[in-house]
Amino acid sequence: MAHSASHDTQQTKKATASGWIGSTLEYYDFFIYATAASLIFPQLFFPSADPTTAIIASLATYGVGYVARPIGAFVLGHWGDTLGRKRVLVACMFLMGFSTIGVGLLPTYEQVGLLAPALLVVMRLIQGFAVAGEISGASSMILEHAPFGRRGFYASFTLQGVQAGQILAAAVFLPLAHYMPKDDFNSWGWRIPFLLSFIVIIVGYVIRREVEETPAFAEELREGEVPKAPFVQAITESWRDMLRVVCMALMNVIPVVTTIFGAAYAVQPGYGIGFEKDVYLWIPVLGNIVAVLVIPFVGRLSDRIGRRPPIIVGALASGALSFVYLYAISIHNVPLAIAMSILMWGIVYQGYNAVFPSFYPELFPTRTRVSAMAISQNLGTLVTAMLPAVFTAMAPPGAANIPTTVGAITFGITVLAALAAWSARETHRVAMHDLGNRDAVPMDRAEYERLRLQSAAMR
Repeated sequence: MAHSASHDTQQTKKATASGWIGSTLEYYDFFIYATAASLIFPQLFFPSADPTTAIIASLATYGVGYVARPIGAFVLGHWGDTLGRKRVLVACMFLMGFSTIGVGLLPTYEQVGLLAPALLVVMRLIQGFAVAGEISGASSMILEHAPFGRRGFYASFTLQGVQAGQILAAAVFLPLAHYMPKDDFNSWGWRIPFLLSFIVIIVGYVIRREVEETPAFAEELREGEVPKAPFVQAITESWRDMLRVVCMALMNVIPVVTTIFGAAYAVQPGYGIGFEKDVYLWIPVLGNIVAVLVIPFVGRLSDRIGRRPPIIVGALASGALSFVYLYAISIHNVPLAIAMSILMWGIVYQGYNAVFPSFYPELFPTRTRVSAMAISQNLGTLVTAMLPAVFTAMAPPGAANIPTTVGAITFGITVLAALAAWSARETHRVAMHDLGNRDAVPMDRAEYERLRLQSAAMR
């Protein structure tokens, strides 16, 4: 029994490390591409006669990744529910890693003409495809390996990897862009962050090949319950919970307000604010450093008080703080703006961010878990990708109503997410084999606490 417990603990840790490294790779790649699309790609991959058109085209290649996500969610979710969690995660890692390395090896427009932006779009489509299966697959794998009573704590490391990936990207990309001679950076230095993905692929593969398939999925295989069409079954059996996840995934509005619209509002001359760009480059870094520290504590808290309370409080509080954050920008108060962004995004938002990797997969049965989570979460995220354009249309540059209008839209979205969480059933005390069953009876609180503490003591 002791050997079995030790083996299970080792597998839990390996699965958690696997999810962490995969998320780190995913968002390292995401961040360096976003940065390069703004700083360097317009000059390298598009005709230089019209700089404005080049910038728009470059940023469009960034947005193309979101187009591929629903397709990736469908295909990779299907693989995860029919072939297994481990296989789909290895596939995601190789697709993401090698497409990112591919970007670093691409010829420029000057060298091959229109083939350069065409290849860039292909690489970005592959990245978006791969991203769609990573978090749902990693969250499901960690959840299904985690001991009862500690699923929230272990699954939260999936999102800690997301924040760590962005910190790693900033640590690699920003110093190169700042300190390297401009000509050297433009000719070859920008390729370094993309090529370094090779190291992460090797580390990630070594970790992921050591993780066994999850006991829950293995049981499905033994009993012949693996569905032929998990997406269809998910829609038939779990459409209500999928709709809830779509609504809760709209919480991505908070990082959109903080790092995309908020930064543009602060630094773009057209808005009349004129903050220094260097200041706002540090907001994602500082927010992510704080988030890395906060996430495991919130995940552990959700194992004690449930999944819904942190999500509801995090949604409503971060939505309310968006008013203060945007107001601080409007009155040119840099310290208050930075403090509010860190509080709103780095701390309060983590009530949602740290908990959804356990809550979402717990809403669905093993046989359709990856498909249901991947498709519904990516649909919600896709909607938030359009929000910067909505915000700009509702509150254009120079308008006096920007903090109230954008804050009201943001708060309204977070209220919708909170209502979706409130309407869902609590899952933290439900046994693994009963997850996804709307009629499942949660374990008695006293017995649950005993098992949770016993599991923590065996760590």
